[in-house]
Amino acid sequence: MDIEQLLNHYGYLAIFIGSILEGETILTLAGFFVHKGYLLFIPSILCAAVGGMFGDQVCFFLGRYYGTRLLQHFPKLDPLVEKTDRLLCRHSSIIIIGVRFMYGLRIAGPIAIGMSKVTFLRFLVLNTLGALFWATIIISFGYLFGQSAQWLFAQFQQYTKLLFVILLLIAVITLSIYWYIKHRRNR
Repeated sequence: MDIEQLLNHYGYLAIFIGSILEGETILTLAGFFVHKGYLLFIPSILCAAVGGMFGDQVCFFLGRYYGTRLLQHFPKLDPLVEKTDRLLCRHSSIIIIGVRFMYGLRIAGPIAIGMSKVTFLRFLVLNTLGALFWATIIISFGYLFGQSAQWLFAQFQQYTKLLFVILLLIAVITLSIYWYIKHRRNR
């Protein structure tokens, strides 16, 4: 099976599964494959958005139904939870839409939101908007990266000798500076 057959059979499923927990790497690759013509743009966005939304909904429910029990094991977090809840009440729209863009909070964010007073319906609507926005941006980035990479590789072949000379000069200059500094310290 070649890459085209694999992507035709499993590409959208891979996007869906990959975007449930993490997603950025998978979606960037999906955008690259959209650029190459192996996948379609809109179905890729929809699979990514549904996967991202599904993962966040599961985390929201984990926070809603198991968050309090989890926090009983970490009593030092109580003041932080209260502060987070107040922040969520004031700025829930921006936080719910933006949490998927915050590195390290992709799973913890929806769990914390689930533990707050944010309603399920509000989270569902804003999470859906955020997932669509996120999927569109990341897949578009991958698409543009594919376009840039294609141009870069075409130009790269023309300039390999020049690039080699520049890298060699940088290495020689760097080593010269290192030896000079080392020599001065030894004196």
